[in-house]
Amino acid sequence: MLGFGMDAVERAAYLSVGRACAFGALAIFCFVVGLSYDPNLAARAGGLLTMLMTAILVMRATSAPTRPYKTTETWLMLEASERPSAHIAQQIIGSALREAYFWYARSTALVTVCLLLAALLLPLLTSRFE
Repeated sequence: MLGFGMDAVERAAYLSVGRACAFGALAIFCFVVGLSYDPNLAARAGGLLTMLMTAILVMRATSAPTRPYKTTETWLMLEASERPSAHIAQQIIGSALREAYFWYARSTALVTVCLLLAALLLPLLTSRFE
């Protein structure tokens, strides 16, 4: 969970995953804005794309504990003095990344629900005004 007492590994993991999610969200946002001529289509497309993003985050979370820690952005972001020793680095970085991926997956799942709910409600609202 995000908070004040996070150690350097957790901060780096959340920053790394958050940055990747921000780029994905920007791409989805641009796509949805491009479809703004049809709000229902835009909401459906946004919902499906954020659902895809959620699925990717969940897959990354499940593979995070076994991904070689030296190949992660989290490891590269850490100063030499902040890096855990080699015999526990895999466990610490893997679990921090897993937690970060799942936190962002829950957030994008909430956005998915909101967008798909909007896609369901928009036709009902627009038909009342026609």
